[in-house]
Amino acid sequence: MTQGEHRTPARRTVLGAAGAAAVLGASTALPTGTAHAAEARGDARGRGHGYRSLPVPTVIAHRGASGYRPEHTLGSYRHALDLGAHVIEQDLVPTRDGHLVCRHENDITGTTDVADHPEFASRKTTKSVDGTSYTGWFTEDFTLAELKTLRAKERIPGTRQENTLYDGRWTIPTFEEVLRWAEDEGRRRGREVWLHVETKHPTYFRSLGLGLEERLAKLLRRYGRHRANSPVFLQSFEPSSIQRLAKLVDSPGVVLLSAANSRPWDFVQAGDPRTVADLVTPAGLRWIASYARGIGPTLDLVIPKDATGRLGTPTTLVRDAHAEGLVLHPYTHRNENSFLPADFRRGTDPTAYGDSFGALKRYLETGIDGIFSDNPDTALLAADDFTAAARG
Repeated sequence: MTQGEHRTPARRTVLGAAGAAAVLGASTALPTGTAHAAEARGDARGRGHGYRSLPVPTVIAHRGASGYRPEHTLGSYRHALDLGAHVIEQDLVPTRDGHLVCRHENDITGTTDVADHPEFASRKTTKSVDGTSYTGWFTEDFTLAELKTLRAKERIPGTRQENTLYDGRWTIPTFEEVLRWAEDEGRRRGREVWLHVETKHPTYFRSLGLGLEERLAKLLRRYGRHRANSPVFLQSFEPSSIQRLAKLVDSPGVVLLSAANSRPWDFVQAGDPRTVADLVTPAGLRWIASYARGIGPTLDLVIPKDATGRLGTPTTLVRDAHAEGLVLHPYTHRNENSFLPADFRRGTDPTAYGDSFGALKRYLETGIDGIFSDNPDTALLAADDFTAAARG
């Protein structure tokens, strides 16, 4: 999942600070509201066609239609559009020669057939990424030409056996290929194709000399998606990545937020003691609003679960974020029992579908602006139900 826009003088003050610790900064609040109000109205620059023009609730196809096709393939993205998704998500990692490719992780062991290629057997290795050890094959150890010899496959075949039908059908797409595909699909369908683009492990890759933000900004400028009203969101779990992007382009940024007790990896590296719990306070949200346009919290930050895994009472996050002019795109809805809150599971088979509509109704009733979903058709029907009910 699965994010800067107008670069006001106040924002440049924050972003221009030297060093990682200064970029992350203290949680001092900066004035906000003017730019947000202009965006909501549709100002002269945005002309009403920016992110505020998207349907609400917005359905974001998580890694494409990943409930039905192997994730982050052109087949998954195209199927999501065919199902009616408003926005399609990409996760970006680099190759050894600096190309940005679409994979949820740089570890491609479970999402490609790399293990079946004897010529790459020696590339298997163990690495520490954001403090966690992984053993497998990694995109940064392959050139783009080498990655293109691999084929994509289903990440969780035990849960989504039907998706394995499509194993081997598609290659790993570059982000530039996706940008060209989005242009072609937009012309064919007569509407803009919105993208939701995540920088994965940006601090880790910058340490390898493979900084993501500059490469991403260059591509966004080349394809005209660098403006405040461009059909793209930029998202990251590392706030400094969104701050860095806000210096390079005006595309709207979204800060992703994991578990309340977790710390963004760039905070860990910079010695910033704040946790996600600090960032979802009014002061923390005000700080985010100084350089971003939205947040992408885990659904548990919107409605926590109790000890039995059932949904509890919603938090004040939606109200507090909206008070700062931020949109909320929580993650991730999936249809299978194993991914649903306990009170919406049906039967004992973890791979069977549960009461997905019931769970979506609870989440949408909180006032979130959109939701990431592996099953965008389900989320769209739930959004239609919610909108119809709201109209009376």
